[in-house]
Amino acid sequence: MEIPVRRWRDLSNKQKETILQRSELNISEVSDTVKEIIRRIQDTGDAALKELSLELDKVDLNLHPLRVSEDEFDRARQVVSDEVKDALLFSIENVRIYHEAQLPRSIEMMEIRPGVYAGERATPIDSAAIYIPRGRGSFPSMLYMLAVPATIAGVPRIAVLTPPDRDGGIDPACLYTAEICGVEEIYRFGGAHGIAAMALGTESVSPVDKIIGPGSMYVAAAKRLLSDSVDIGLPAGPSESAILADAKADPYLLAIDLLTEAEHGADSSAILVCTDEALAARAAEHLSAEIEKLPQPRKDFVHAVFSGYGAVITAGSIEEAAEIINLYAPEHLQVQCHDPFDVLPLIRNAGEIILGSNTPFSAANYAIGANAVLPTGGRARTYSPVSVRDFMKYSSVIYATRAGNALLSEHVEVLAEYEGFPAHKNAVLKRR
Repeated sequence: MEIPVRRWRDLSNKQKETILQRSELNISEVSDTVKEIIRRIQDTGDAALKELSLELDKVDLNLHPLRVSEDEFDRARQVVSDEVKDALLFSIENVRIYHEAQLPRSIEMMEIRPGVYAGERATPIDSAAIYIPRGRGSFPSMLYMLAVPATIAGVPRIAVLTPPDRDGGIDPACLYTAEICGVEEIYRFGGAHGIAAMALGTESVSPVDKIIGPGSMYVAAAKRLLSDSVDIGLPAGPSESAILADAKADPYLLAIDLLTEAEHGADSSAILVCTDEALAARAAEHLSAEIEKLPQPRKDFVHAVFSGYGAVITAGSIEEAAEIINLYAPEHLQVQCHDPFDVLPLIRNAGEIILGSNTPFSAANYAIGANAVLPTGGRARTYSPVSVRDFMKYSSVIYATRAGNALLSEHVEVLAEYEGFPAHKNAVLKRR
């Protein structure tokens, strides 16, 4: 396929809006269906969960326990190759090293005024469920990206829910990964019915406080509809990437890196923003050639991406290129410039920023250690990557001596009087 190169300043507002919007799914299309699924789980619990698994996943859970057994962990240990085990152990260790540095002290206090102390106390949430999709493949990497920070945070109960295959089996690499990460509670269901079961609980499934992890539009709709019942974490939708490049970049590397996130699915997004038109044209030529080398269904996925939400764009300056990136607020950003550290201060909005030409997106996705579960759909403007902090909450801790209270009381009395709260005033006044 031919990839056009377009100048940003020549695009219409509608064309710009389409690129910036990308393929975030409109969950309103499935909301009524998902509401009915949630209602069935509420009404009949396990029975509805099994019925919906048969209807939607074509798996008869009457033939399998809802929760994965110890025997399945044992079989997975035997089935997974040593090569895959080594890759998983290497990557998990890197993720652990990175995330251990995020663990806050349990409590930190400061003296605000003489005798007046305040601080924060960090504690883990009581329970969390990790959602691992299965529709387009198996994703043990997603499991360790979520399980490792949860275990470091000290979450007492961590559950995994993931759709089974048609035989009711769970991906063995995911089972092996869960075991390595110290997670033993795994359920063989997913989709909107799985989200509803974990949020609301059934006879066999205790509800959790938080559900985190990306999924289909049905999963996204279920999480949003159940957000009053459970914390649904950061919004993580279809994969997306952006590359910012100057005239010094290698056009072939730009092309092969653009394919990385685009091959996830037809609803993925990938854009190149380049300051050099000749370089952008060469990158587009390489991209066209590399797409044709991909096997199916990845080839069709990438065709769909660059026929819709993918783009090769040129900008008049590095500042304009950076501003396009900030408008886009990508999940993954790669900066392939002569001195990427000089460009870094120009970037405000990105879930992940990869500097230089030596690190492809795939290395960050799997093995470097930084979390690869990132905000999508432009939400990197306000959301951050998954971290240990996602599995913790903070309480303010306050202490005052008698002298400290005396120091506060005069000012508290004045403000309480002004706002019309006599009980507030009395509470400090009587402690003098």
